[in-house]
Amino acid sequence: MKIVILDSETVSRGGDISLEGITSLGESRVYGYTPDDEVADKIGDADAVICNKCLITEEVFSKCKNLKYVGLFATGYNNVDIKAASRHGAAVCNVPAYSTDSVAQHTFGLILNHFCRIREYADSVDRGDWVNYKLFSYFSIPTCELKGMTIGIIGFGDIGRQVARIAGAFGMNVITYTRSSEKVSADVRAVSLDELLRISDVVTMHCPLNEGTKELINKETLSKMKPTAYFVNTARGGVMNEHDLAEALNNGVIAGAGIDCLTAEPMRADCPLRGAKNCTITPHVAWAPKQTRERLIEKVAENLRRFMEGEPINQVNRSADK
Repeated sequence: MKIVILDSETVSRGGDISLEGITSLGESRVYGYTPDDEVADKIGDADAVICNKCLITEEVFSKCKNLKYVGLFATGYNNVDIKAASRHGAAVCNVPAYSTDSVAQHTFGLILNHFCRIREYADSVDRGDWVNYKLFSYFSIPTCELKGMTIGIIGFGDIGRQVARIAGAFGMNVITYTRSSEKVSADVRAVSLDELLRISDVVTMHCPLNEGTKELINKETLSKMKPTAYFVNTARGGVMNEHDLAEALNNGVIAGAGIDCLTAEPMRADCPLRGAKNCTITPHVAWAPKQTRERLIEKVAENLRRFMEGEPINQVNRSADK
């Protein structure tokens, strides 16, 4: 088995995570980063390719005649032409649910940063405001308790359900807009999108990016939210219209946003959310704690090993049209 890893730096920097679980399965070549126009050349005559964001297109499959396996360092697989893979007899395997806890944790990191005003107070202390204050405490920047607030979760898969559990621990009222109503527990209320937008104090995205969710958050849907509402996106950048969100933030349509993913990554210099009012942006790191990445590598290796044994798991194109 000849194996090529195209973008190891997306999961391991400076060797902090070992790739041996994968590379020990065959004759392996590892590249830290591969531009999309070099993907086919670097795969060459390999039987298996492992990647995160590299585009695996019809052209790649046509040029790489031996390629029978595409393993993803991710849950999402929109970078792979699934129908082309099936036509060329290649299995495509992702890794579901590996980052559930870390993404839910980061979601609440953004929420707490906003309502506790952590960054503002820390900046104030760094400026010397506490050193120069006469009392033991100052609270000139208003903060809020989460208890009693309503959190609206768009998408109720593994991450959405974990966010709901954490929200319940904070005493929040939890509602969701989801196509999977059978997954909704008794302490969570399923509602329409309009109702969720109208009554939520926090709106958080946990849905996949597809034709039904592309730019779901836009000028119209933002206008339905409370002016005090906080918007969180740790899902995919494409589920929001960045121009509309920036306009809503700058004009006070909503109170703030916490964003971990953008439509174009890395962030472009002209990204409309760069410098938008009350917008906290992190560089797509919700999934990236070391423990999470170690779990990911283990599952990627297991996917490939099971494929080699003739029993592939987590294959996303079993029933795709060939």
